[in-house]
Amino acid sequence: MDASHGGSGREGRQGQLIPADAWERPDMRAALSKREISTVYRLLRQHGVSQRQIAALTGQSQSEVSEILKGRQVMAYDVLTRISDGLGVPRGYMGLAYDEATAIRVVGAADGQQAEEDESVKRRRFLAHAAQVTMGAAVFGSESGTWAANPARTPAPGRIGMTDVRQVEAATRALRALDYQYGGGFCRDAVVAQLSWGQQMLESNGTELVKSRLFVALADLHSLAGWTSFDTGLMDSARGHFANALDLAKQGENHPLVANVLYRMGRVYLHQEAPNDALKLFQLGQIAAQESGSELAVAVLCANEAWAYAMMGNDDQAMKLLGRSKDEFARADIANAESWVKFFNETDVYAMIGTVHTVLAQQNAAHTKYAIPALTRAVDSYDDDMARSKAFMLSALATNHLIDGDLDQGARVGGKALDCADGIKSERVRDRMRPMQIEAEKRRNNADARDLADRLHAFYAA
Repeated sequence: MDASHGGSGREGRQGQLIPADAWERPDMRAALSKREISTVYRLLRQHGVSQRQIAALTGQSQSEVSEILKGRQVMAYDVLTRISDGLGVPRGYMGLAYDEATAIRVVGAADGQQAEEDESVKRRRFLAHAAQVTMGAAVFGSESGTWAANPARTPAPGRIGMTDVRQVEAATRALRALDYQYGGGFCRDAVVAQLSWGQQMLESNGTELVKSRLFVALADLHSLAGWTSFDTGLMDSARGHFANALDLAKQGENHPLVANVLYRMGRVYLHQEAPNDALKLFQLGQIAAQESGSELAVAVLCANEAWAYAMMGNDDQAMKLLGRSKDEFARADIANAESWVKFFNETDVYAMIGTVHTVLAQQNAAHTKYAIPALTRAVDSYDDDMARSKAFMLSALATNHLIDGDLDQGARVGGKALDCADGIKSERVRDRMRPMQIEAEKRRNNADARDLADRLHAFYAA
């Protein structure tokens, strides 16, 4: 290639083709932060970059580029990385700035490094930290520094504005949608990468208003990192992220988010079959929810307290809290609720009613008559973007049908649960199907139940 045509290699070509300021324009930054590659490509076309040139820079075929321009989404992390590098996009603009040092700084010590500490000790330590945060103690003291290792820090941007914070919020929304649909294993690395970019801003200058909103935005992103870590079975990482989320939410004076983080960590403990510890976190979350004045946040905490009581075999308290959850939900101003509690809609109310009765049904089969209609309502309301939740509810519904003696229906619904779970990268889905497996195995003398048990055996062996 002649030097007069821009030098050799991709760098020379992209330098000539794409204006130097293209990545800094607000419309482009917004598209990059949400990973809307079709918009990125359309904006490049407006800069005079052809489809053929985009294909050459990104290593894609022209037909792929054409499909993306027509709206096809790009979700695969390696493809996003290739596009970013090929076009010369600063990786952080797409939340892709990810290397080993960053991973350790953001995620904290690997789970194996903390494994020697007994799980119950770690739970109590987190609970003490949560109590300090919720009851108003200083949160940026020595304790919060013990959750994660802290290698050399990446230099932070000098000054940030509201646009930078909105990009963190937009990326969090997009990544949360991926988590709901495909599971934490699909997007956890991307969440951590986005955190590595967002965390730098804590060192930046900005107005009080910007900094306060940044605390809340990063708290929400840490909460998502905790949730995706939990979903992939990385419990120590989850705990570290939730601890950071608590500190930042408190710093941003956002009570509903404090309540939400405590609810999520309580769910981790329910999953670990530690309902006493879970209940304590839900009760702390209830304090923050009451302070926030959000009936919806109170409803979420009540429903989960009911779940904990059900696991402890306390029917009366479980029913009482479930009733209160329904009452609070009926009074809630959903339209004006904070974004982190808006997920709790009518479908989730039915899902929680069904879940609590499913736990109780495993001790007393009479509860199936309440669980089955509630779970059926929830299942019928979930669409494809809530695939993980649908898989949870289908497996619970199958469990109830099996307990109820309706074995062919139990096997049929169980098969749907397995179909729904296919392609979801979530350890929780596997764990939440265990009761269905137990009930199917108990009934191996029935052909339908035996077929379901065999399918489940193959599912766990895969």
